[in-house]
Amino acid sequence: MNLKFNKNEDQNKLKVSELRKRLGKVSLGGGKGRIEKHHSKGKLTARERIEYLLDADKDNIEIGAFAAENMYSEHGGCPSAGVVVKMGYVKGKQCIVVANDATVKAGAWFPMTAKKNLRAQEIAIENRLPIIYLVDSAGVYLPLQDEIFPDKEHFGRIFRNNAVMSSMGITQISAVMGSCVAGGAYLPIMSDEALIVDKTGSIFLAGSYLVKAAIGETIDNESLGGATTHCEISGVTDYKAKDDKDALDTIKNIVAKIGDFEKAGFNRTEPKEPKEKPENVYGILPASRSDQYDMLQIIECMVDDSKFEQYKADYGKTILTGYARIDGWAVGIIANQRKVVKNGKGEMQFGGVIYSDSADKATRFIANCNQKKIPLVFLQDVTGFMVGSKSEHGGIIKDGAKMVNAVSNSVVPKFTVVIGNSYGAGNYAMCGKAYDPRLIVAWPSAELAVMSGNSAAKVLLQIEKASLEKKGEKITAAKEKELFDKIKNRYDDQVSPYYAAAHLWTDAIIDPIDTRKWISMGIEAANHAPIEKPFNLGVIQV
Repeated sequence: MNLKFNKNEDQNKLKVSELRKRLGKVSLGGGKGRIEKHHSKGKLTARERIEYLLDADKDNIEIGAFAAENMYSEHGGCPSAGVVVKMGYVKGKQCIVVANDATVKAGAWFPMTAKKNLRAQEIAIENRLPIIYLVDSAGVYLPLQDEIFPDKEHFGRIFRNNAVMSSMGITQISAVMGSCVAGGAYLPIMSDEALIVDKTGSIFLAGSYLVKAAIGETIDNESLGGATTHCEISGVTDYKAKDDKDALDTIKNIVAKIGDFEKAGFNRTEPKEPKEKPENVYGILPASRSDQYDMLQIIECMVDDSKFEQYKADYGKTILTGYARIDGWAVGIIANQRKVVKNGKGEMQFGGVIYSDSADKATRFIANCNQKKIPLVFLQDVTGFMVGSKSEHGGIIKDGAKMVNAVSNSVVPKFTVVIGNSYGAGNYAMCGKAYDPRLIVAWPSAELAVMSGNSAAKVLLQIEKASLEKKGEKITAAKEKELFDKIKNRYDDQVSPYYAAAHLWTDAIIDPIDTRKWISMGIEAANHAPIEKPFNLGVIQV
């Protein structure tokens, strides 16, 4: 290996090491002290509950581990948005599991908690996956109630989704393993089957203190809404469990009896490992986001047998399109080529930029994959569409619109991996979050923004300078540098993959060598949901 490869490898492995360190921190939830207090009540933590429930011999993936990171600091923080979401297997059946983390503000719902729960339900709905709720929550976090209560994508949408999933025949199972109060009480009861743990689980619209204040009745919480009350008197819950493990064992037994599902029919053969070592991506991917590299080498480290059958290999070269297999699943790959190439006219084209010919190629390839029922995988390292008079006169907006149209109307499942840059309209055309990828993940090397920190800082600096000069201030070279650095540092924080993950613009930040696992599990999930409508581009200008 050459010196450049080794330097890249060192930098990228450091980023992965930082990722693991940060994942370790958020996995502690509210901290070791609160975990010990939780255990003293005879309860498992959210992560322990999920670990016990999921099949140990099968893969699982976590959605939104960094949700709400560095948010709500004035309220003491909310690691992982106070809820753990995983896709895994229960008795061999693929499921989504959602568990409130009661070590974080007693499992209270922050605005990002609602957003993360809605994302979990969205994944279950799109893929027709059973969803299991492990409930242990004090309800809405009242100081932020105006940001979680009344809007369309707020708390109430969760119960609406419960009803919609029930009508779609998507299995929902809830276990009340701690508090379940106020509006949150509807979630388990709108599920198909509900369990409650004796002595630690409780369900009521209003707790004993509020009941006393509202109607003057004196009653303890256990009598008001404990397991005996709801299993023997109200009939609200279906099963009484003696402890957490008993409840989780009951869920396993219920899931084990769920019948088979109608399949979408995506093509799969016997999986093969890549011939190129997956860990070679650490050395191929440049440490600097502005450096060039050959995306084809990344693909060969990712796909079965390192085989990639290119579509229109010699046309529109700044986007690579072609067929491959990932863990046996047939996929169509659309990837930004990050090295400088020559087009058919011998003209140089910049890597990572979408030109008219590459947009045209991608549009055709998306249509082909939809016709053949082949899932799409987008590998993003894009700085945007080409600008300038030549591109504008050549109709770059029209060609870009065709590509966006094709991505928007695609009916096969889409999966997006943000490898490097994800800037501007390039994010949209390459199936950013707004274009409904079934899963969207980022590598630690990713950057998501309207433009790079350097470019944005230059634009914002000109605006700031003009504003100050209008006020009569003289801008010295030193002052200009100070302004530039201040703007760039602020902007750089916002392009970080951790900032995107905190806001759930991506589902996860992953180790690059885990990419195959995420895509494979994603396609397996999508295979639960047959395609119900034909591919139609609608009206586009030719």
